[in-house]
Amino acid sequence: MANPTPPSTSGLPNRTLDTPEFAQPQPTPDPTTFVVKHPSDDPLYTSLDAYNKEHGLHATPFPNPRGFPQNPEPRLTLQDVLGGATAATNIGNITNTNKQIVFHALGDCGSVGGPVDQNYVTDKLVADFNEVDPRQVPQFHMLLGDIVYSFGQVVYYYDQFYEPYRDYPAPILAAAGNHDASVAPGLNETSLEGYLRNFCQSDFVVMPEANKLSRTAQIQPGVFFTFDAPFVRIIVLFSNWLENPGIISDADTGTAQLTFLKAALTRVKTENYKGALLLAHHHPIYAYSRNGGSPAMLAQIDAICKEVGVWPHADLAGHSHNYQRFTRYRPDGTEIPYIVCGNGGHAPLQVLSKTQTIRAPQIVQQPSASTDKVSFDRYDDKNFGYLRITVNSTQLHIEYHPASDGTTTKTPDDAVTVDLASRKIVNFNPPDTGMPKAAAATHAAMVAQLPKSRAREAPAQETRGKKKKTASKR
Repeated sequence: MANPTPPSTSGLPNRTLDTPEFAQPQPTPDPTTFVVKHPSDDPLYTSLDAYNKEHGLHATPFPNPRGFPQNPEPRLTLQDVLGGATAATNIGNITNTNKQIVFHALGDCGSVGGPVDQNYVTDKLVADFNEVDPRQVPQFHMLLGDIVYSFGQVVYYYDQFYEPYRDYPAPILAAAGNHDASVAPGLNETSLEGYLRNFCQSDFVVMPEANKLSRTAQIQPGVFFTFDAPFVRIIVLFSNWLENPGIISDADTGTAQLTFLKAALTRVKTENYKGALLLAHHHPIYAYSRNGGSPAMLAQIDAICKEVGVWPHADLAGHSHNYQRFTRYRPDGTEIPYIVCGNGGHAPLQVLSKTQTIRAPQIVQQPSASTDKVSFDRYDDKNFGYLRITVNSTQLHIEYHPASDGTTTKTPDDAVTVDLASRKIVNFNPPDTGMPKAAAATHAAMVAQLPKSRAREAPAQETRGKKKKTASKR
């Protein structure tokens, strides 16, 4: 089965720019149909199943990032992806003025049945840029894999990525998912071809698959890399293309990612890095659904963390088409959230259980000589949604927002906060966005409009209340 050719992008050249471009100059209405018809994937999956039955499927090798292995830790910074002379100013504002950074994350966003579900999510993401307080505006987006279904084909990048994110006014980075890397017999594409074209360019290039939209391809060094931004460092891993489980290293793929992970964690320790440290990949470590977790991947990551003496503050993944939050309680008293956010727009959503209603929180793993205690804390298997993450010098705060709340709702349905120093889950210390001052001004204006007799009573009543409260304490 050959890929269809989109007439709208056929023959368009690459356009190299000096600086990156993100959103369109003017917002446009959400599309109601795809530009490229997405045929049924059943024949491709049938041929893939037949191949698996005859030969067996294995994880596949992948190209090394630029500069690896000479540079064992490929890196990218927010300043790099912002580009141009204004990048340093933007970084300075985040660090010195905002004193915090906000960003988005979600996985499994590519839609195959039409644009409605995905636009449902991206419309709410874009609404997060409408903030009275500039400190609350997101600075970038980290996709957690499965950007384009069903096999990451280049031809579907316009409908499943560029068009849904046409109004998103910030850089978008991505971990590769199994659908971004998988190949089926008969396709004229190689594994990761679309992902590498659109997320791993060396220059700011508008790709033909973007059609006439403005967004430039991302300049990631490869499928694994460290992303440095103010207050946060994200280690991005590639968990390969099999449906389950996730794999970062085996006999077929080699040990490149283990070398990289050790180098990245060693730099954290050498620099005595005080910011938030996140791991981001597609397949989840823990999952309460049919996709399951990835215990072998966890064991490999744990071995390096233990060897170096550095552990992440949180772990982000996708793959399961729902939202799930776990907490891992380590023997040293620290607590690590493991979050699955794979409900970024791909339908259908995955219900955790078709036979019973799952209660949360609950303990799903008891501590032993080889395992830590793990609790299953919250989930949402009914809605599409995303993560909104805030990091400052002392805390990592991760919120979950369902798209069903609408674009004007800014209250999360779930949230977890990690103290960066103690690595324990704590209450969030929210910033003062000006409401106390505004409330005081409103109260003063209301008092000023009262008749003089009532205005004199207001503070007297407040004083009597305080005296009464003091007396009651005695």
